Amino acid sequence: MAQQNHIRFLLNDTEITVEGAKATLTLLDYLRLERRLTGTKEGCAEGDCGACTVLVGRLANGVLRYETVNACIRFLASLNGCHIVTIEHLRGEGGALHPVQQAMVDFHGSQCGFCTPGIVMSLYALWMENSDPSVGQVETALQGNLCRCTGYEPIIKAALAVGSYSSPARDALSVERETIAATLNGMQAQGRIVAGPQDDMAILPVDAADLAAVLSEYPEATIVAGATDVGLWVTKFLKPISPVVFINHLEELKTIDVGADMLSIGAGVTYSEAENVIREALPHLSEYWDRIAGWQVRNMGTIGGNIANGSPIGDTPPVLISLGARITLQSMEGAREVPLEACFIDYGKQDRKAGEFVSAIHIPRPKANQIDAAYKISKRRDEDISAVAVGISVTVDAGQITGARIAYGGMAATPKRATHAEDALMGSAWSAAAFDAAARALAEDFAPLSDWRASAEYRLLVAGNLLRRFHLEHDAAHEGPARLAAV
Repeated sequence: MAQQNHIRFLLNDTEITVEGAKATLTLLDYLRLERRLTGTKEGCAEGDCGACTVLVGRLANGVLRYETVNACIRFLASLNGCHIVTIEHLRGEGGALHPVQQAMVDFHGSQCGFCTPGIVMSLYALWMENSDPSVGQVETALQGNLCRCTGYEPIIKAALAVGSYSSPARDALSVERETIAATLNGMQAQGRIVAGPQDDMAILPVDAADLAAVLSEYPEATIVAGATDVGLWVTKFLKPISPVVFINHLEELKTIDVGADMLSIGAGVTYSEAENVIREALPHLSEYWDRIAGWQVRNMGTIGGNIANGSPIGDTPPVLISLGARITLQSMEGAREVPLEACFIDYGKQDRKAGEFVSAIHIPRPKANQIDAAYKISKRRDEDISAVAVGISVTVDAGQITGARIAYGGMAATPKRATHAEDALMGSAWSAAAFDAAARALAEDFAPLSDWRASAEYRLLVAGNLLRRFHLEHDAAHEGPARLAAV
């Protein structure tokens, strides 16, 4: 097989070739230290504040798509064949400010200015997709951008006004799109990429079969899709992770198959890529999906990665387990399918053999009389890690509960089903008493830990109250609101 030791990409309007790119070199360090493009700022170095936001354009099935990403946790080696756009590339007509920049000036959307480049890039991406957004859409676009001095009101006003300044069709990324797409198409690797020194090696397999071959050769390799978790291993813990196998470019892991009874999602599908089909097939997850991190992280992070990293506080495993999801594990020896809940054995330990990787997630579509819900409790409403997350799926026939699957995150060393609570519901009449009994049974299912996010007592209390909330929200006899409407 042909092999190369360099990556190629387009940086603003310049074609770049980097020989021997180290696996742990972040895009942010490359931009600031090696290219001296210091408009992109470093704030938190963990994908939380958005000061480092840039746009990355990539070809997906031949179509060029731009997304906001956090440069601080995105590794440069993962960007072969992409177009990186920084704040320096923005320009208006005739040398004027870009419309997004001008609107921020006119509506006084910046004070100290440190967060401003990242905010401008997020609003730029929003304007390119939707030049007439609602307040809610602006707020969603800004979920991953923190501003501590200006306040969001003038920023939101600026975002709402940008459409009156100019049309996205006149922007350089629109005018030059065909040329850029052709350039990126010519940069796509024809074989495996192996770059960097032995102790910081980056490997980009050419396809899924080559990925299996790489993992057979390097069974202890670190697999990186979006780097929204692994990025922090490097920036915060200085953890050695070589060799690193990047998979975000593998189209075979980005398929979505919507069947009558089953939704199958490739492990490399990002939260943003899955958003529309999730809203259509699993509407109870719509609000929950918006609360997974911020826009930049949803553009990078993958559902498969959220499962494969085995975190007890991952957002998707509890809700997917409640729906009876299964995953496909693939290796050189073939593929096998296992229930998602059975994949988690203990903290940091999963039922994955050496050389295996998650290739797909299969989610049964809800059946008649099935009531589903998903809840997340966190210190911040948006862009925060769960203290407690739960997926609830209850089947009710003629007023009797005939099926119950309840799975929690943040309550044990792994995402885990509440089997005693499920047993308390099974065969019971749909009633407040049944859900009170299920809430009390949680003490037999879990002995949660206390940490800075929540105490054990709080976790157990709120976990039970979420079951009671589920009953209130779906009880036809309940009068009055069961929850506050979104503002």
